Amino acid sequence: MSDLFEAAGLDQNPQRPLADRMRPRSLDEVLGQDHLLGPNGPIRKMTEVGRLSSMILWGPPGTGKTTIARLLAEASGYEFDQISAVFSGVADLKKSFEAARIRRMSGQSTLLFVDEVHRFNRAQQDGFLPFVEQGVVTLIGATTENPSFELNGALLSRCQVYVLKRLDDSALRQLLKRAEEHEGRTLPLTDEAREALLALADGDGRYLLTLTETLFNIGSTEPLSTAELSHLLQKRSPAYDKNKEEHYNIISALHKSIRGSDPDAALYWLARMLTGGEDPMFILRRLVRAASEDIGAADPLSILVAHAAKDTYEFLGSPEGELAIAQLVVHLACAPKSNAVYKAFGTAMKVAKETGSLAPPTHILNAPTKLMKNLGYGAGYEYDHDTAEGFSGQNYFPEGMERQTFYNPKGNGAEAKIRERLDRWAKIRLEKDSIP
Repeated sequence: MSDLFEAAGLDQNPQRPLADRMRPRSLDEVLGQDHLLGPNGPIRKMTEVGRLSSMILWGPPGTGKTTIARLLAEASGYEFDQISAVFSGVADLKKSFEAARIRRMSGQSTLLFVDEVHRFNRAQQDGFLPFVEQGVVTLIGATTENPSFELNGALLSRCQVYVLKRLDDSALRQLLKRAEEHEGRTLPLTDEAREALLALADGDGRYLLTLTETLFNIGSTEPLSTAELSHLLQKRSPAYDKNKEEHYNIISALHKSIRGSDPDAALYWLARMLTGGEDPMFILRRLVRAASEDIGAADPLSILVAHAAKDTYEFLGSPEGELAIAQLVVHLACAPKSNAVYKAFGTAMKVAKETGSLAPPTHILNAPTKLMKNLGYGAGYEYDHDTAEGFSGQNYFPEGMERQTFYNPKGNGAEAKIRERLDRWAKIRLEKDSIP
């Protein structure tokens, strides 16, 4: 057989990828997950007693989910059975469960690792329940998606959810050093290019090792500059899914950065969304909302600026129109903030639902007929423009309903003058009410 491989010019034992060759051989070698695997980590404590609970490992790609599951099985003496929800179906699950049942009869525990577990539909996820409950398998599911949205509540109630973190710079540097020790040579990079390589990895250990292997295979004898590195390695697209949780997390980060008056952070999240391929009109709709909800009467021009940015983008398109969105983001972040109108309207809606049968006071009702005049419609109404202050101070709430205060301007920006006017009018109203 080996002669056939040689005749065809093929290697019977091709070298495995660097990421595979460097898989940690113990939990101590796993980087970046000390909160789970350190001395006081919950997963570490499980291995110390040799009994594992079913769990969901949730985290971004390249953080060690598969490796941790395999090492847990080894450390606890479990048989390791791995399937992928992408390639497996009900028949594969049945085979795994039956094999686990037979092992259990002989006293052998099974750890069933399901990669991309969120890809199984609801009915398939329900199929795990009896086998997990009966202890036929200990399930470890791996997912990059939020389990709260993608997994059945019944399955989640039987599993602990552990969040894996993207690898920080310290962990990535350790991983790069290990790769060089494994290969017995250093990467041909300048110090600046080395930092750029870590940035390209963006917290993904597997991707860093893939880039590293590419650089080793190039075999350059001279250190590469940052520009040369960028030319050799194409940066992958940012991790951004327009239809999943990341979509909502980042638009929320943009909105809250604006609310927190941080134009730099707001621009960063805007850039993240645009480079990730987000629809600019989706962003603009959220920015119009922010102008109304978080800035409101403190800077009433903000909502006009928001609509102008929308019109500009529709007129110019991408990428030129994106500058108008950036200008809007900066304007909103730097504007004075007030949610007073937002809160006032919410309270008014609540009171309106509770008092929806009350009629307006008769003195502000129009009286187009003689009967209505005889009933007192319009009697005693004061035309505000004819008063000395241009303010009559009359009651406009329903008769029998106490006066309500919904709007309390905070005194920021344009609302400072509004606050002064409202205080002056309240004083006039109080004086009017005190006259016998």
